[in-house]
Amino acid sequence: MPHISTPTIPKLTFTRKEAAAALGLSVPTIDRLTQRGLLNPTRHTRRPLYGLTELNRFAEAPARASKFNAAK
Repeated sequence: MPHISTPTIPKLTFTRKEAAAALGLSVPTIDRLTQRGLLNPTRHTRRPLYGLTELNRFAEAPARASKFNAAK
């Protein structure tokens, strides 16, 4: 019988811990960025979830890039 492979579904939302790991930040930093309005989670569930597009938007933001480039 042939092996039927199931397509992998890309992950679209991330928990605080997963978002922190994806951005190379700590969970408390994710919380501070959320409180300041720099990261916007969806709240369709009891816990905040960060969308892939939101994480990409934050990672590519010019202000963040210049802040981290200046620290080097």
